[in-house]
Amino acid sequence: MAKSKERRESLVYHAKPKPGKIEVIPTKKYNSQRDLAIAYSPGVAIPCQEIEKDPSNVYKYTNKSNLVAVISNGTAVLGLGDIGPDASKPVMEGKALLFKIFADIDVFDIEINEKDPDKFVDVVKSISTTFGGINLEDIKAPEAFKIEKDLIEQLDIPVMHDDQHGTAIISAAALLNALELVDKKIEDVKIVVSGAGAAAIACTNLYISFGAKKQNIVMTDSKGVINKNRDNLTDEKKYFATDRKISSLEEAMVDSDVFIGLSMANIVSEEMLSSMSKNPIVFAMANPDPEINYDKAMSVRDDIIFATGRSDLPNQVNNVLGFPFIFRGALDVRATKINEEMKKAAVIALAELAKKPVPEQVNIAYDETKLIFGKEYIIPKPFDPRLISEIPPAVARAAIKSGVAQEPISDWDKYTQILEERLGSNQKLIRIIHRRARKAKNKKLVFTEADHLDVLKAAQICLEEGLAKPILLGGKKIIEELMESLEFNEEIEIIDPKDKVNKERIDKYSHILFKKLKRKGKTLDDVKRLLRGRDYFGSMMVENGDADCMLSGYSKSYPSVFVPLIRSIGKAKHVEKVAATNLMITKKGPLFCSDTSLNIDPTDKEIARITVDTARVVKNLGIEPVIAILSYSNFGSSDFDDAKKVSKAVEILHKNHPDLIVDGPIQSDFALNREMLKNRFPFSILNGRKVNTLIFPNLDAANITYKIIKELDNAVSVGPILIGLNKPIHILQLGASVDEIVNMSAISVIDANQRKIKKKW
Repeated sequence: MAKSKERRESLVYHAKPKPGKIEVIPTKKYNSQRDLAIAYSPGVAIPCQEIEKDPSNVYKYTNKSNLVAVISNGTAVLGLGDIGPDASKPVMEGKALLFKIFADIDVFDIEINEKDPDKFVDVVKSISTTFGGINLEDIKAPEAFKIEKDLIEQLDIPVMHDDQHGTAIISAAALLNALELVDKKIEDVKIVVSGAGAAAIACTNLYISFGAKKQNIVMTDSKGVINKNRDNLTDEKKYFATDRKISSLEEAMVDSDVFIGLSMANIVSEEMLSSMSKNPIVFAMANPDPEINYDKAMSVRDDIIFATGRSDLPNQVNNVLGFPFIFRGALDVRATKINEEMKKAAVIALAELAKKPVPEQVNIAYDETKLIFGKEYIIPKPFDPRLISEIPPAVARAAIKSGVAQEPISDWDKYTQILEERLGSNQKLIRIIHRRARKAKNKKLVFTEADHLDVLKAAQICLEEGLAKPILLGGKKIIEELMESLEFNEEIEIIDPKDKVNKERIDKYSHILFKKLKRKGKTLDDVKRLLRGRDYFGSMMVENGDADCMLSGYSKSYPSVFVPLIRSIGKAKHVEKVAATNLMITKKGPLFCSDTSLNIDPTDKEIARITVDTARVVKNLGIEPVIAILSYSNFGSSDFDDAKKVSKAVEILHKNHPDLIVDGPIQSDFALNREMLKNRFPFSILNGRKVNTLIFPNLDAANITYKIIKELDNAVSVGPILIGLNKPIHILQLGASVDEIVNMSAISVIDANQRKIKKKW
């Protein structure tokens, strides 16, 4: 991506449609005068009085119990250094975003224009009563140590400097597992730490708390080995000063067992790596480029266990595995601090989670057949949905046991259920879909309407993000002009089916298509004329293997695109009716809706078939389908034909597909409200389960419903995902947004890849 374009895109992202990345959303109704009178004056006086009587009631009547402050003075921001509090705000907002999407924690970002650590502490202390916890961020060492220490001592809410402890917790979990794999004991191993900043010191201290011996640790900084001959060492560095007569990283690496890199790129040579002991453990965590290149390290040592901070390499040490869930557990028991016991509990929980069987959703997300605890899987993946149900309980238990919890949990099963239902466990599906598309390795995707600006923008994003290799159909001159306006400079295939230069290809495709249409009244000349249309041409590209998949429909009605596809590509062998499902990413998690686009009034058998085909799509995206077949009636309460056909469809499914979790007919509110369902219809097999798939009795109901959800809930819509075509071709909704086109591009690529490995949508 051109730097100027990258810069512009980043600025637009942060500025539009409204500046910033976070906002405050009301949690109570506010429609009537009565609502407002309770929310503010005079009704608000009552909770105020209750809090005055008992200050702990502030957790009961306000959002303090779920509110964290992300606080910085901007003195050590990413790799940018001391850029000041204002310039640090986008980073703090980004941290707030991660808290919300991974653990459903609300955040106010607070940037303080103060470098003096004592004054900084005073400011934070004075505002701390607003918050349930404080996350310190991007504060330079050594001031960061003093600030955190003073705030922990002076406040009665959890305080953690994530730059220090986040990396420490995640890397400690990885280290424990790596040592187990190579059969070495932490108290015996020789450890080299490159870097002596806040993160490096916090990491080393945590390793020591797990048994590492200080005399076995050598720490280096930009001036070499930290030894007792050095002058002007900070107190933190003095603690790690070694007695060994060495002065360089190269000397320190000889016969070492573990390398911890928190410094800068490419400072570890192949010779240094070769000098390490048998089965070395190397955590090269400098970002964006590690202390030694992964491929180089693998070529030098085949006995190595290697971790980095990068998402494109095995064993990513990512702070998002820690801080959202640590604060979640601390907040949920009203802990007065995050102590060593809680940090160690998080370490152990992360380490143990990596040893458990991995959900299929995670395997699919990372394009793995089966992730298994081993050299390339020593810590959980960030997309693992179990993180929110495993880490917070461990932290909460440690808080209770160590005596810092003010509101202990008694019903742990209920607590786990609450955690699983939180937003953080349900919002990762789009990221998973995109990751899977990247793993498919440059599948060729035909965009039939590339002379439309939004389609071309989407194609550019797909190329830049590695989701697909676009092929652009349309007027070449128009496309090139639009590309120039977008700074879309990459070499890319542009095809105009009407251009004479494509005559040879038209001739080839026409013979393939003629075989399909000759018994439908079409001559060879007719077929050649059809192939001047982009939908026919693109379809034949996919049919002939010149492309892997195709997207159309941005500027045309659904039927006008579907007819050419069904003529040229046709249905898959097992399919009676082609259908479509829409994936809705709602605030309560993913929801699949079928059939949203094609079958106007399906029969009972067709509904059953649509259900089975939809379930296959849901499973292929790593989700176990829990299916409700909807009606205006519940479980046979109506004798009208529309209700009876749904009942019959359910009977067919229960008889022929007993493995499917499906029930109906059922009204939508009972399907989506577990408490209502349990109270009124306890016999339903949907009881105790969260419905994630809705099958509608007709097209009206399905299409209207999913579009209402999209507009009123601001849900992300992915689809319609076509089910049952013979090739991986999909049709966009008329006027789809750039994001919707990108998401459907990823789906198209995944579809193509699944077919390659013989798993069809």
